[in-house]
Amino acid sequence: MLTTIDQNGNNIFPYGCASDFGSPKDSLLVGTWQGLACYAAEIDKIPDGISGELMPVRSLFNLLGAEAVSLVGRAMQLLDWQKNHRYCGRCGAPTTVKTGAFAMSCAGCDLVVYPRISPAIMVLISRGDELLLARSHRFKPGVFSALAGFVEAGETLEQCAVREVREEVGIEITNLRYFGSQPWPFPDSLMVAFFADYAGGTIQPDPLEIEAAGWFLRDALPILPEPVSIARQLIDAATL
Repeated sequence: MLTTIDQNGNNIFPYGCASDFGSPKDSLLVGTWQGLACYAAEIDKIPDGISGELMPVRSLFNLLGAEAVSLVGRAMQLLDWQKNHRYCGRCGAPTTVKTGAFAMSCAGCDLVVYPRISPAIMVLISRGDELLLARSHRFKPGVFSALAGFVEAGETLEQCAVREVREEVGIEITNLRYFGSQPWPFPDSLMVAFFADYAGGTIQPDPLEIEAAGWFLRDALPILPEPVSIARQLIDAATL
């Protein structure tokens, strides 16, 4: 059964059974919703007789409650993992979903592949009453956010935070403090957010990564990311 509920508990899309969508193959059980088993599957179009429209998942995040966002994000990550691991990376044989687990199993060489999770850090740096915010060329026009980057092999989260800040804007940080984390299914990130204090240096943006960066007063910030993102939650927490 399919349903999408907004933050006020209202149906955005009508209910529908899997058979209404042609009983798509390779569906995955991703959790429960209001006591019902919830499956995810990829479809190309909404079948005749079902009202609604296909929408980018990112746009839905601003309409859904936290529980629904978590379920949708989980579904996206698992579908992406299943689609990209149909064949064994070791021997090339076809894989199948392992019974009772989120794992793709190879009958040829017994390799088992679990869903990939890519950790990424986010750092909001403060200097007195100022916050360091930057924008990537990938952002919507005018939007600034905290610095972020992926953790490299053999690196701790703390080492990654120091390296990413140094590489992206050329400054040093100290007093790193954990804020929180958020799964971000585009396609498989786990965002781990920190506060940090400025420790020295002059902002020198990496032109390949950063379009603009600067210090902003806490009561005079630029356009910020959407409230559903941990980036916005991190910035909001610093301005309370």
